[in-house]
Amino acid sequence: MQNRVALVTGGTGAIGTVICRQLCKAGYRVVAIAHPSEAERLPGWEAERSAEGCDIRALPSDFGDFEAAAAAIKQVEQEVGPVDVLVNGAGITRDATMRKMTAQQWHEVIQTNLDSVFNATRNVFEGMLARGFGRIVNISSINGQRGQFGQANYSAAKAGMHGFTMAVAREGARKGVTVNTISPGYVDSPMIMAVPEEVRQSILAEIPVGRFGRPEDIARTIVFLVADEAGYITGADFSVNGGHHMG
Repeated sequence: MQNRVALVTGGTGAIGTVICRQLCKAGYRVVAIAHPSEAERLPGWEAERSAEGCDIRALPSDFGDFEAAAAAIKQVEQEVGPVDVLVNGAGITRDATMRKMTAQQWHEVIQTNLDSVFNATRNVFEGMLARGFGRIVNISSINGQRGQFGQANYSAAKAGMHGFTMAVAREGARKGVTVNTISPGYVDSPMIMAVPEEVRQSILAEIPVGRFGRPEDIARTIVFLVADEAGYITGADFSVNGGHHMG
């Protein structure tokens, strides 16, 4: 592995933090990207990771903006090293039924959840091809596979992620660059805890393994997919959902 550099967008969130921690413990030099609105809390976040034994850099940048993403990646490559592993995990929700969804709600979700995937990948892909190694993992969602009431924007963005995965996987395959999707189900995080209790219990009742996912379930899959030894896995969509959706 030779101390490879891993860049994680959305890296300071509930799931992203665990992903960063697991990658660090697996031997990667990790950089977490957070939205600029989170800038003030990043020094504390870095200190918490350091106390856990992980030296992880956190940078504020809006990867929904191409130029901002390019500048952040250039800074990472100058100060840490070439990006070998990219985890596209940045995501937001702006839920509304189609009758009530505004153009702003649509565009905000597409920009953060899908445009950011292009913006990040476009700025690391050429370097990966040139070096003959790269691992890209796009974090989609069960709702990108099956759709969800009131989430046309989110479901469209997450479904679009895997179309992107399959196309770019074909471009990188002969050059040692793999691209895969992970589609988590409902994960025990602040997002699911914000759902009303009765709704949360009805969701839980539909999950065959009988529990919500844990951030570690997602992180473990990512560590597996980005390993040097995982070079024969590309263009795939991994359902990490406890059997909630099988296809």
